[in-house]
Amino acid sequence: MQVSEIMSRQVRTVTPEQSVQEAARLMLDEDIGAVVVGSEDQVAGVLTDRDIAVRGVASGRGPDAKVSELMSAGDIVVAYDDQDLDEIAVMMSDRQVRRLPVLERASGKLCGLVSLGDLARTDDTSTAETAVAGASQSSAQHDQSQEGLTGQSM
Repeated sequence: MQVSEIMSRQVRTVTPEQSVQEAARLMLDEDIGAVVVGSEDQVAGVLTDRDIAVRGVASGRGPDAKVSELMSAGDIVVAYDDQDLDEIAVMMSDRQVRRLPVLERASGKLCGLVSLGDLARTDDTSTAETAVAGASQSSAQHDQSQEGLTGQSM
């Protein structure tokens, strides 16, 4: 099964310059836990509700902080719409991520977002188990301090 068969196609984006409050409002309005930072043509990062809580609120940043201050950035891990789910599950486990932006291989444009929840809804429970095993482990890669911020590869 390919990523394109299970991914969410309703990807919401924000710009790095937008306020965290604007991003949080979008997440609330759309009932989502993550937004892609950038545009259809360029993925700059990912911002999750957890990023807002842990990197933002817990460290004293207010609603006017810029998305770029809290997002996961750097080397972002992405999936391609034609990749096999088993490959994606291993990648999510190895990199300990819960969501991946999905790019259309032909154009390189953002076309979706795949999450652990999407993998869990497939008939193949071993795929989801693979991804969850790594993504739920604690690691320095997910150190929430500003010094510990690292990205995933794109």
